[in-house]
Amino acid sequence: MKTKKEPFAVIWKRHKYKYLLIAPFAIVFMFFTLIPVIISIILSFTSFNMVEAPSFSGLTNYVNLLVRDDIFLIAVKNTLLFALITGPISYMLCFLVAWMINELPPLPRSILTLVFYAPSISGNAYMIWKLIFSSDTYGWANAWLMKLGIVSSRILWLDTAKYVMPILIGVQLWLSLGVSFLAFIAGLQNVDKSWYEAAAVEGVKNRWQELWYITLPSMKPQLMFGAVMQITSSLSVSQISIDLAGFPSVEYSGHTILTHLHDYGNVRYELGYACTIAVVLFFIMLLCNIIVQKLLRKLG
Repeated sequence: MKTKKEPFAVIWKRHKYKYLLIAPFAIVFMFFTLIPVIISIILSFTSFNMVEAPSFSGLTNYVNLLVRDDIFLIAVKNTLLFALITGPISYMLCFLVAWMINELPPLPRSILTLVFYAPSISGNAYMIWKLIFSSDTYGWANAWLMKLGIVSSRILWLDTAKYVMPILIGVQLWLSLGVSFLAFIAGLQNVDKSWYEAAAVEGVKNRWQELWYITLPSMKPQLMFGAVMQITSSLSVSQISIDLAGFPSVEYSGHTILTHLHDYGNVRYELGYACTIAVVLFFIMLLCNIIVQKLLRKLG
């Protein structure tokens, strides 16, 4: 037997305060996320240079991007390599550091949380690494290596293709204790301590068993949020490459999908093609998030 559908006016009257509470977020999400994504998808099928009106070009942009754009293929390779290394490592690093800090008393825990989180919000973080890997003899890495007799002449760190990606990966890992790290700290603080006592009665004997059977299943929302943030940050790397390796980097060794997007969107103003790159990156992120969410749902 079919139930009669209630009129919208009745539903609104019953839940209007809930709708009003979520309205600010819904409006911001719609205007700054949903609508731009839809417009980008539409513009990806056009030729648009900001001077003339967009003209429909069908799948031309996608064919050129995936088949004829050799630089984009280099960017995809660099981005996936970067994400496969920094994504999982930074995710586990965020959790392990948060787990260890959570065992401390409140004051040391607060101080260390600030210390580890600070690099991710520091606007001058790249300046430190520029000093370390400067290509002249005043660079800290060159100065110490020459002082210790390991090398006899300076190394062009950021001007040599084979060094660029390892340096970018190292810097990203240094900056990785960001929002995900704070989410894990909050999640660990909210785990009910009585569950550990009950688990001890049931036969849980050590901290690793507590972590696997109690802590991780209790932190599913934070783990999911952290995974989404780490995937997004590892696949959308751009500023690190531009600031450290230059734009374009030597032999495109630090070129990523987002720097390719920056090239066509902010330098060449080929916005139709730039939107195509953005759409491809969006679906790569979406696919990675779906895979990770399915894996995390099996936890516990």
